[in-house]
Amino acid sequence: MSVCMMAGTPPDNFILPISKCSGTAIDQFSRLHVLKSNNQISWLHTVLRNVKTSHGDFVFNADRLIRLVIEEALNFLPTHDKTVYTPKGVPYEGKAFNKGNCGVSLVRSGEAMEKSLRECCRSIRIGKMLIRHDDDDSSKPPKVIYVRLPPDIAERNVLLMYPLMNTGGTIHQSIRELKKNNVKEEQIIICTLFVTPDSVRHVCSDFPKVRILTTEVNEDCALHFGERYFGTDK
Repeated sequence: MSVCMMAGTPPDNFILPISKCSGTAIDQFSRLHVLKSNNQISWLHTVLRNVKTSHGDFVFNADRLIRLVIEEALNFLPTHDKTVYTPKGVPYEGKAFNKGNCGVSLVRSGEAMEKSLRECCRSIRIGKMLIRHDDDDSSKPPKVIYVRLPPDIAERNVLLMYPLMNTGGTIHQSIRELKKNNVKEEQIIICTLFVTPDSVRHVCSDFPKVRILTTEVNEDCALHFGERYFGTDK
């Protein structure tokens, strides 16, 4: 099976870095794609950042924002032309996704994104990684504790799911692990909700062919997403 490459042109509803990160010198990274801000996305950001948001409201609105990211990530997956016929027998020239895509979630907060991916792609395979930081020495790079990937992942395009990129260390280590399994950088799309400029520089400088798809670049990325989403922040 041949490896299909990503589409080279981002969709029209993407812009490169938004005003909250102006002057941070990340516009040099052409494979960073930020979902275009609108009232709906601003509202979702407001709810998720509000410390007073209840657990139920946090999950509901996080799922909405995740769904937007996953839906747009599909635009970067390779397609081919396909002709179908309507009930009246009229041919319709459309598109179909090529085979050979999968998701990889980073335990545990990345698992919050699996639901939206399965809702969009029912039969897609999803692998998992558990990567932990050293609690006693934050200067040490995070360690890969557990990996479960499709055996043919080297032939697949990978949607790498993790809601936050604060320092970029976890994502950085997960990309290294994917490359150990012969996944090419250009096959990887990072699906995330919030990133910091430092994390973008960290990841894009070392892996320039990886795509990052997010909804916001902001210096403040400490949302405690996993704890709030899974209700363990109390």
